Amino acid sequence: MDGKLQLLREGPVARLRMQRPEVHNAFDAELIAGLTQALTELADDTSVRVVVLEGDGASFSAGADLNWMRGMAQMSEAENREDSLALARLMRTLDELPKPTIARVQGAAFGGGVGLVACCDIAIGVPEAKFGLTEAKLGLLPAVISPYVIRAIGPRAARRYFATAEIFSAEEAHRIGLLHDVVNSTTLDTAVQRQIDLLLKAGPIATASAKTLVRDVAAHGDADRHDADNAALIAHLRVSPEGQEGLTAFLDKRKPSWINE
Repeated sequence: MDGKLQLLREGPVARLRMQRPEVHNAFDAELIAGLTQALTELADDTSVRVVVLEGDGASFSAGADLNWMRGMAQMSEAENREDSLALARLMRTLDELPKPTIARVQGAAFGGGVGLVACCDIAIGVPEAKFGLTEAKLGLLPAVISPYVIRAIGPRAARRYFATAEIFSAEEAHRIGLLHDVVNSTTLDTAVQRQIDLLLKAGPIATASAKTLVRDVAAHGDADRHDADNAALIAHLRVSPEGQEGLTAFLDKRKPSWINE
C-alpha cells in the first residue's frame, strides 16, 4: 500500500483505510487505482472473510479531489471517459467483492464517498456524519455511482438528492437506507465488531454468496427462472461441504468448523 491507503489485517478481517485526511480522503487517480488493486487482491485471498472500509481523520470520503477534477476539466472527452471508467471499475469491484464488506462511516461522505458506502453490504455511521450527492452544484450528476446509490436508497430518494445536491444527515441516511445503523462515535467500533462477529459465525461460502443471490433476485423478471435458479442454488449449498457441515453441526448441537472459538 502507498501512503494514501493502508491495509491492516486482523486474522480473517482486512481493514482497508483511506489515508488522505488533509483532503478528507478525496479521490484522485492514484487512490482509485490503489483501492481497486487492493480489493482485487483481497477477493482472491482465501484467508480473508470480512473487509472493513474506513477513512482516516474527520471524514469518510469527500468524493473527488478538487485538484484532480481541475485537471480532468482540461482533458478531452475521451480522457474523461477513461477516467470515469476507472471509478466505475472500483465501484463494481467493491460491490461484487466475494467477501462481506462493512463501511465504517466515522464522518462525512460526499459524491463518490456515498458510492463507496452504497457498495458495501453493511454501513454503520455516526450521528455527526453528513452526506451529499453534490454533483449537480457543479452542473454534473453522480452517474457512475448511480446504480449502487439508487439500489441503496431507492429511485424516489435518488430523484430528490441527485437533483437538489443538498446535504442530509445521518438520521436521513438511515431512513432512506444508505446506513443500516447510526451509533455514537464512542460505540462505532463496537457496532462494527458486532457485525464482524456475526459474519464470522456464518458459513464463509454462504456469506460470500449472499450479495450475488440478492442481486440476481432483484434483477429477475422471469418468475419461473427465478424459482429454478433459487432451487438450484439451495440444492447446491445443501450438498456442498459447507452446507453439510452446517446442517450436521446444527443437528449435533455443536458449533460448525468455521467458528474458531
